[in-house]
Amino acid sequence: MSPTRPDGTKLIVVDDDQDVRSLVADFLSDAGYWVLQAEGGARALVLITDDSSLRVMISDIRMLKMSGIELAEEAVRRRPNLRIILISGFTDRQPTQWPFLRKPFRMSKLGDLVAREMGQA
Repeated sequence: MSPTRPDGTKLIVVDDDQDVRSLVADFLSDAGYWVLQAEGGARALVLITDDSSLRVMISDIRMLKMSGIELAEEAVRRRPNLRIILISGFTDRQPTQWPFLRKPFRMSKLGDLVAREMGQA
């Protein structure tokens, strides 16, 4: 298990687009969060299961093999207290119980949403 930041805030970013995943992860890391990355649902579930210190998952909705909604549902089955934020560039988003940002979005909006989910806003 990797070390956490002093505040214990660890996030995971899941997106099959490496450029988007890296951009989001770099922004969050620069904001002081410890960030893990996964290219898809299967890898994300391994990390979520293995690392009980993860507090927030940010996932694209449209990914190969497992959608972000399917991933979110399974992730919260495994970790009921895990906070979920979904992102997508498509307009045909299914209604969900989780916060959503449409790509492209301002990183400041993502930062505000993460802070809100962490109870910091």
